[in-house]
Amino acid sequence: MHDESTRREFFGLAGGAAMLAVTLRPAEATPAMLASAIRNVVGTAPVQTGKVKLEIPPLVENGNTVPMTVSVASPMAPEDRVRSIHVFNEKNPQPNIGNFYLGPQAGRAQVSTRIRLADSQKVVAIARLSDDSFWSASVDVVVTLAACTEEVI
Repeated sequence: MHDESTRREFFGLAGGAAMLAVTLRPAEATPAMLASAIRNVVGTAPVQTGKVKLEIPPLVENGNTVPMTVSVASPMAPEDRVRSIHVFNEKNPQPNIGNFYLGPQAGRAQVSTRIRLADSQKVVAIARLSDDSFWSASVDVVVTLAACTEEVI
């Protein structure tokens, strides 16, 4: 009887561990989640293309550390400046990569960082200007070795 109890405990714990591993695996975002995340930032305002330059390699070997620079054509004068830059992605577990807020003392509207990409996908940068207009640029990035995912064994 003791052997039967031990076997049940083992299978119960093994099943629980398997469920935990599946639960911890990040879910992939969808284009609808990307659109929703963008709407959370811009509301109902139209987003125009232009003024924003998104520099990111179109083909990356490893999605763990992808260099990215976003710059916006702006004089950065007190009355005409970039207030914020927002970066989104299409397939990472969270669609909002980052939000960067620029104060009136910022000399130029540019941010550089490294990001993780879970898979080949579109990356979108949106800038909010002081007149509350929104401008964007996007790049399709092909990732040969994905990041942000875990293999479940």
